[in-house]
Amino acid sequence: MELPFDGAISRFYETQAPDEVRETIRRAKKGEILNPDYPYSDRMGRKEYERDMAALQVELVKLQAWVKSANARVMIVFEGRDASGKGGTIKRFRENLNPRGARVVALSKPSDAETSQWYFQRYIDHLPSGGEIAFFDRSWYNRGVVEKVFGFCDDDQRRRFFRQVNPFEAALADDGIHIFKFWLNIGRKEQLRRFLSREKDPLKQWKLSWIDVKGLEKWDEYSHAIQETLRISHSDISPWTVVRSDDKRRARLAVIRSVLHALNYDRKDTQALGQIDHRICGGPDIWDG
Repeated sequence: MELPFDGAISRFYETQAPDEVRETIRRAKKGEILNPDYPYSDRMGRKEYERDMAALQVELVKLQAWVKSANARVMIVFEGRDASGKGGTIKRFRENLNPRGARVVALSKPSDAETSQWYFQRYIDHLPSGGEIAFFDRSWYNRGVVEKVFGFCDDDQRRRFFRQVNPFEAALADDGIHIFKFWLNIGRKEQLRRFLSREKDPLKQWKLSWIDVKGLEKWDEYSHAIQETLRISHSDISPWTVVRSDDKRRARLAVIRSVLHALNYDRKDTQALGQIDHRICGGPDIWDG
């Protein structure tokens, strides 16, 4: 089978990955959590996960009905390293929602015209209207992390972004938009394990890009940029929720619960929601680079 990027991910694993990372992946059992600092040693069991997720799906349908009837606007931003589980979490959010009122915003590389605009301008048209939930699969925070790591912006542009991002989000909140910002945090070993799995799966190879391949060599640069971004853009009005996503199942439940607990929608069943697992879900202080 032909591998994407001529097998660059496998080649990195075999020749460039730190010895400890390579050996841990090689010895790992199915379902084993690779990060020793993660509060669980194994992935959440399927039966427990499916039971909890089924209850949350009912609550999400109630939430959307309230959003529509109240003409509310909800914006959920997902950020994180590649393979941290952003797309999968969004998929579980929208599984039983009416897609007309729950849309995904995943913008491609900016055009030449867009690069000459105010940096936030191309995101404005994608903000939620009344009765809508908008899921941002990456966002303006590209400037804080990816663009910094790969040199797609200069230092002045990034400093300007950091000066403007908190006032920008405060203006959205002041206008009545409910803003949620999630940073999905994944360990280095688990990221590489997921990349290797995608590389070999014809149905998932489309998820890989050259940014993923080049980014494997830039773990420390990413860590520095992420830490700086979380520190500067975390605010009382628009805080970051960091979710440790080495276990996709626990991460999905934590993100959905965080949104449902925060909004006062009609016929809310707090018992069905369950508790947020604060061992893996909290503020920037639980981010682990």
